[in-house]
Amino acid sequence: MSDISHAVILAGGQGTRLRPVTLEIPKPLIPVQGLPIATWLVRLFVRHGVTTVSVIYPTSRKTSFEQWGLGIRNEVPELRLLEETEPMGTMGYLVHEMSFADEPIFVTNGDELKGLDLSALADVHRQRSHPVTIALVRVPNPSEYGVAEMDGDRIVRFHEKPEIPPSTLISSGLYVVHPRVFRDAPRDRRFLMFERDLFPRLAEEGKLGGCPLGGAWYDCGTMERWEKAIREWGGE
Repeated sequence: MSDISHAVILAGGQGTRLRPVTLEIPKPLIPVQGLPIATWLVRLFVRHGVTTVSVIYPTSRKTSFEQWGLGIRNEVPELRLLEETEPMGTMGYLVHEMSFADEPIFVTNGDELKGLDLSALADVHRQRSHPVTIALVRVPNPSEYGVAEMDGDRIVRFHEKPEIPPSTLISSGLYVVHPRVFRDAPRDRRFLMFERDLFPRLAEEGKLGGCPLGGAWYDCGTMERWEKAIREWGGE
């Protein structure tokens, strides 16, 4: 169990590489082992002590997420379905439309399956006091992702799809974030990205934490990767 009570699932991806499937089903709701990815994520958070799960979804997918929410509400003490009426990137809605207590939260992409130890991640975040700690996973094909370059427990930069990766560690798309970073974010733009507008600055300032974790992790962003997840996911 972790002591973090609020998790945010970013469910705005268009899933263009999964068409025609995602023409009908939002990418976070595509099924793996009979359940939507988002359901597996909710269960992961609840298992680690989260009591509030917020899901940010685009207006174009409102009906799908409302229907999904009806089936999942009994599994989490508080489910918040938050409609994003304009594209705001991965961070814009959290900065401009949400308010948080002065306590860390989990933030995750909604299109990856994760069987990671959130309690260990939360503990590392508390111990090191970085504004953001990114859960890192090792993959056999790091050149297909953004690869983390580490200095001790800090991420000093990400190398995007490098020919010669400096490590096999990549971002799992799961973070512990202290809400003060949202208060310090630019207010003159509504479209904001963690990956562009926050992480590079924190890395440059020596304030971006990295926490390598073992456990299952599946990127479901292409047909090939989704099919691999269907074959291998054990429901961790």
